[in-house]
Amino acid sequence: MTTALFEGEQLCDLIPQRAPMVMVDVFYEGNDTEAFTGLTVHPDNLFCVDGKLTEPGLIEHIAQSASALAGYRAFRKQQPAPVGYIGEIRKLNLFRLPATGESLRTSIRILSEIMNVSLLTAETLSGDEVVVSGQMKIFIREQDGTSA
Repeated sequence: MTTALFEGEQLCDLIPQRAPMVMVDVFYEGNDTEAFTGLTVHPDNLFCVDGKLTEPGLIEHIAQSASALAGYRAFRKQQPAPVGYIGEIRKLNLFRLPATGESLRTSIRILSEIMNVSLLTAETLSGDEVVVSGQMKIFIREQDGTSA
């Protein structure tokens, strides 16, 4: 997981967010049910306070990682990236807040999908240390009468 498939401005093909709200800066790999993303925590990040990425920032990073997976799936079908919304956060385990300069690696795995709702599990690491893990329910907005 060292070579990026998408990074920087290329990520705009996968996610609907734009600067300064982008919380994923690299997409390493993905398939129909899993994705691996990354984020380097910069001091000018909107979710950084006193040199630490806050809990809402970590949650948004997980949500955008899920969005990148949905966008990657759409990209492979030559469709536009869908828009999703956090519906529920469950079993969130926050072990610590990462400091600026840390590089985070997140794995997203879809547990189930029913209609426009995906239940996923996520784990974010800094090095070999788990920073946050949990589950999230994402609602995907239909586009032009279709769902992603």
